[in-house]
Amino acid sequence: MSLNKRYLKSKPLCKVTFKLPKEAAPYAGSVFLVGDFNAWDKQATPMQRMKNGSFSATLDLPTGSTYQFRYLRDDGSWENDWQADGYVPNPFGDGENSVVHI
Repeated sequence: MSLNKRYLKSKPLCKVTFKLPKEAAPYAGSVFLVGDFNAWDKQATPMQRMKNGSFSATLDLPTGSTYQFRYLRDDGSWENDWQADGYVPNPFGDGENSVVHI
């Protein structure tokens, strides 16, 4: 898992690429990126399956912000990003949410 951040010079935005490796979802047919940036809508941000079996999604996010997020596999299980900027307990008491600082 990884987060790749590319700050734009012309706008106060950052292109953030979220990646979930094949090892984290070896049998998943689909994965969704779910977080503060899409109001935790479980269908809003599908990730693209790459040739190597990993999943990827890129979002333009405003700079100066912090977002909580998780990956949702098609079997209904959640996965955190192992290289997130941080982690916070989620309000459901069943784990933590990943955090990205922009």
